[in-house]
Amino acid sequence: MSDFRSSGLRAILLGTALATLGACNQQFDMDLRKYGGGLDTSGAAMAATAPRPAPDNRGVISYPNYQVALAQRGDRIGDVAARVGLPTDELARYNGIPADTPLREGEVIALPRRVGEPSPATGAIGTGPIQPAGEIDVTTLAGAAIDRAGTSGTVTTSQPAAPAAVQTGSEPIRHKVVRGETAYQIARLYNVSPRSLAEWNGLGSDMMVREGQYLLIPVASEAPPRSTVVEAPGTGSATPEPPSAATPLPKEDAKPVATAPAPAPASPDLGKDKTSASGSSKLLMPVSGSIIRSYSKGKNEGIDISASAGTAVKAAADGTVAAITRDTDQVPIVVLRHADNLLTVYAGVDGVSIEKGDTVKRGQTIAKIRDTNPSFLHFEVRQGFDSVDPMPFLN
Repeated sequence: MSDFRSSGLRAILLGTALATLGACNQQFDMDLRKYGGGLDTSGAAMAATAPRPAPDNRGVISYPNYQVALAQRGDRIGDVAARVGLPTDELARYNGIPADTPLREGEVIALPRRVGEPSPATGAIGTGPIQPAGEIDVTTLAGAAIDRAGTSGTVTTSQPAAPAAVQTGSEPIRHKVVRGETAYQIARLYNVSPRSLAEWNGLGSDMMVREGQYLLIPVASEAPPRSTVVEAPGTGSATPEPPSAATPLPKEDAKPVATAPAPAPASPDLGKDKTSASGSSKLLMPVSGSIIRSYSKGKNEGIDISASAGTAVKAAADGTVAAITRDTDQVPIVVLRHADNLLTVYAGVDGVSIEKGDTVKRGQTIAKIRDTNPSFLHFEVRQGFDSVDPMPFLN
């Protein structure tokens, strides 16, 4: 199940990246580069960001999908490599840095593979990677319980066990700089302040970045503030405005429109083409299979659909190919743009048969399911700024 877990975590990372893009009406670039000329932040405050997590004594910050190390004063790449136990040439190649280049204090160095996890023994406040708030490391807690078991094999319960310390926080997007990009462009693309970007990545006062450099995009410190407009009781903004709110109400003397009776409950055929044009039921199920992981805002920004390797993945609706990119494991990710500022995302695929800018038709094969264990499609729907539960669009 390790492949499934890592794929799910990559899907979370993808959902976080896409959340900053959904509101843009211009051409889409999955790398977040040149997306509609950059997110226009004029007239709006940059998103408030949290402080960068503290590293351990080696400089390592560990997340579920990747690890980075922070350079110390006077470091070169070999010094960082020695502290984390990696070959100097491998670390230098991965970050596009000549081995003898002086590093800035606090500069982020991406690790090409995982090293020993931070722990109290390495100066960290907890053990293991930084986890999303609210999630419990069941393995750690179970291991602690086993360690407390007596010779009889039973766990002593006279005193409640203190849970293992686990660092919590959101995993940042990791951006790889391409030729011609500047720190200011990158900050604008992700709607963060250049100052926060510099603080998180140890950039110098000149804000210089280099081609091939990895940057951590600061994470938001809190949700955007609610509107301060006073509203009448019962009309608050906690519930999103439904699409029907934009439609004028009928005149009082208009005759009511007959409502079709609700269909009798039936087992859904997930592979069947949905033809209903009412409401939001307008998307085709991209593959036939069972839902093995449902939508959960902030944890799984889409749904995971079980399907055999090699199964054709279909376009959910007419549209254009907004982006074809790859995740950190070089697995393709396809993004289609549809009418009404709707995006659909297809991850866990290979054999992509379309190109960026192509026009696609509903039901057209765009890729095939990748051969993994288990094999499945991660499917997302994005509307405006946020991800939304795909099921209302498919039912």
